Amino acid sequence: MKTSAFLTDSTLCIGCKACEVACKEWNDVPPDFVEWRGLSYDNTWALSARTWRHVMFVEGIPEVGKGGNDPATMGWGLLSDVCKHCEVAGCLEACPTGALVRTEFDSVYLQPDICNGCGYCVVSCPFGVVAKDADDGRAFKCTFCYDRQKADLQPACAKVCPTQSIQFGELDQLRERARERIGQLKDRGIHDASIWDPVDTGVAGTHAIFIVRGEQKAYNLPPNPEVPTTYLRSGWTSVAVAAGAMLVGTLIAFLGAGGRKL
Repeated sequence: MKTSAFLTDSTLCIGCKACEVACKEWNDVPPDFVEWRGLSYDNTWALSARTWRHVMFVEGIPEVGKGGNDPATMGWGLLSDVCKHCEVAGCLEACPTGALVRTEFDSVYLQPDICNGCGYCVVSCPFGVVAKDADDGRAFKCTFCYDRQKADLQPACAKVCPTQSIQFGELDQLRERARERIGQLKDRGIHDASIWDPVDTGVAGTHAIFIVRGEQKAYNLPPNPEVPTTYLRSGWTSVAVAAGAMLVGTLIAFLGAGGRKL
């Protein structure tokens, strides 16, 4: 089985949004509710049912170097966000209809013709990726260009990226490439770059890893993502304890009432 993955390198992103456009064109995704809010150059704001790739503009990332990148200035951190296709996927576990499935490429695919719009997947995603379309009523997210992969093609976003900020390939090879890239960045004086690859967490790893500068949380990349099912054991334990206490209390009350009658 081919274990496919994305490596998205924020240090190479130029914010052109070609990935957003290619994703919409290939997957025939309708226009999003684009709004210019005056707070950032980003006009799509977040992943949604109609934005499966989102180039975020993170302010406050320190620039390194000269020629307009004086260390005293603060610049932009640009990153193309996408569904993480988690190893332990909360959306897949919560879906009651089987609309979400694991493909032969190890991605998580949402089948819109089976989705009933219940929204359980939406609240079960630790990254806020899955969303319901306000007009359609069903949930949508990145498909990892499943149709293109079956035809031995790259996902559309990776294909069009002009700087190779989005790279597609085997997961282990991309991890090695990410480590090499971090070494190159440190050699150039960029010491705040890191790899986001949450293997030892509740999601047990993802098929979208990222290289970012500065605080990872600023890019909506939590250090310890967890799916809701993580708390099932403690939840059911609490229910069992409460039920046991109620049973004991009922028995005591029953025996006490029986003793007084005698």
